[in-house]
Amino acid sequence: MRQIFFSLFLFISFSAFGQNSEVQEIRAQREASNEALKSRDDARYLEFLTEDVLITTGAGTLISGKADLNAYVEKETGEEMYWVRTPEVITVNKTTLLAWERGTWKGYYLGKDEVIFQGNYSAQWTKKSGTWLIQSQLFVTLE
Repeated sequence: MRQIFFSLFLFISFSAFGQNSEVQEIRAQREASNEALKSRDDARYLEFLTEDVLITTGAGTLISGKADLNAYVEKETGEEMYWVRTPEVITVNKTTLLAWERGTWKGYYLGKDEVIFQGNYSAQWTKKSGTWLIQSQLFVTLE
């Protein structure tokens, strides 16, 4: 009986460790993507997205794919902005190589600390390529 409990304990411990490792990888990717946005390094930011990424902006605009995202960003006028996403929950399915992230986001004008817009977001990540990449994101502007 003791052997069964010990085996079960090891299985749960290793499963949790694997989950935490994957979550830490996604958190690191999110932090690096935030840095790319803040430094306005659009090419670097695109490296965190799948080619067929789907993004729903805070105002409800649907963007499909990296090319459409580039076009959307290039036609924006006014002061340059950047966004910071702060994850609250990340859940990983190691079998399907998918993850769900939920958190809050804030938008800033470049070089300023005042929050202009903010809200909630969720993101779907995939690791089918061997690296965690964003497959879809939904942003909702709440303030």
